[in-house]
Amino acid sequence: MSLVSETTAMDGEACIDGGSGENPTLKRALGPFALTMIGVSSVVGAGIFVLSGVTAAQNTGPAITLSYVIAALGVLIVALCYSELAAMMPVAGSSYTYVRESLGLFPAWLIGWAMLLEYLVTASTVAVGWSGYLVGMLGHMGIVLPQKLTEVPVTMSEDMVFTVTGSYGNLPAVLATLSLTALLAIGVKETARFNAFLVFCKVSVIIMVVAVGVFYIDPTLWEPFVPENNGQWGHFVWSGVARGAGLAVWTYTGFETISTCAQETKNPKRDLAIGMVATMVICTTLYLTVSLVMTGLVSYKELDVSDPILVALSRIGEKWSWLLTVVSIGTLIGISGTLLFTLYPQIRVFYIMAVDKQMPKSFAKVHPKYRTPIVATWFTGIVCSIVAFLVPLDVLSELVSMGTMLAFGSVCASVIIFRRQQPDRERPFKVPFTPFLPALGVLFCFGLMLNMARRSWIQLVAWMIIGAVIYLINRRKLGAAAAK
Repeated sequence: MSLVSETTAMDGEACIDGGSGENPTLKRALGPFALTMIGVSSVVGAGIFVLSGVTAAQNTGPAITLSYVIAALGVLIVALCYSELAAMMPVAGSSYTYVRESLGLFPAWLIGWAMLLEYLVTASTVAVGWSGYLVGMLGHMGIVLPQKLTEVPVTMSEDMVFTVTGSYGNLPAVLATLSLTALLAIGVKETARFNAFLVFCKVSVIIMVVAVGVFYIDPTLWEPFVPENNGQWGHFVWSGVARGAGLAVWTYTGFETISTCAQETKNPKRDLAIGMVATMVICTTLYLTVSLVMTGLVSYKELDVSDPILVALSRIGEKWSWLLTVVSIGTLIGISGTLLFTLYPQIRVFYIMAVDKQMPKSFAKVHPKYRTPIVATWFTGIVCSIVAFLVPLDVLSELVSMGTMLAFGSVCASVIIFRRQQPDRERPFKVPFTPFLPALGVLFCFGLMLNMARRSWIQLVAWMIIGAVIYLINRRKLGAAAAK
């Protein structure tokens, strides 16, 4: 039996009306508005509030806006592919489910393993960004947290040279992760309501920053728009813009979070596509406006900090000093929403992989009262907090981008394969110009991967080898159990 049919049989009408008995199921409680809010919450976070400054300072300069445009165009193609597959197979596994149905179990396991890298590390990246903004906000108020409790113990250069910092780890990131994990354990409906408030706060902050900052822009700070190369590939000029686009891809992964909500969506065949496209349009607009204003307020060379928007706003005069506090609080609230819904999809991927016997059976256990995958939820939160405690932001962001682009490229390829394998299957939504548009999505994803740093490739290959070994061990155990 395929994963889709197996999961559908497992859910049945119980999944829609609430389920009962010894095996409660996930609750269908999300409509298009809630899905769009989840997407916006996932996309608009550390990518715009933290990584935008680091990328501008190290890779792109003011041309970070071009990186966002390139990333958005490519990810829009990927989003269309996700929309077609999610409408065809409205279950919670996202890329894992689509690749399993098109290519088989082993490729699906590898993509699921890459998604583990993508989501777990994304959540850890966001948690580190949240911590950085908290430290920056308190610093502006004259409150200095101990460095030993806010920085990672070891950093790593692009040449994989390790440096000991003398710190113990990032404690605020751990506390933020575990607090939001507890909220996710309570239930998706309650989480979605809280998330709508978080989205309102973060979008309000962004609009406020743009509305005030646009009057203080110095156009000379955009010259040259594409800075000269510093002698290293991927640092400025067009190689830097391409590297920036690769790093920007992970900031758009929120639309993929929507696809993991399929088993908790009221009308997945319609609502998932609406949520994904709406998320891309809203978030691309926000990214472009904020990056233009930020690089127009302060030299891109000064943005290599954990709170670049605060640094930019600090240049507009004393009369707006109150705005720094408002933006700081709003940013922390906004990044909290992003963290919330970067933890969420990994939990659902663990859940569906456990249903498919590719993860421990306990990960498919649903809490009888809260109707959430309780074991998968707490496992995800604890692992993310450990990674955020130990690993630096730049390494995390590169790892996320590699895992994300691998999963995205595989989904685009799955659309082409499904069109050939099952041409008559019902498709409530279709990607236009297939196979050309999905093929362009594949080339986009793997083209950006080729432009990433060498350490990123080493880490990805090592991660996938570990995943392949685990798969083989798991299959051997299942085979031995079946023989008995």
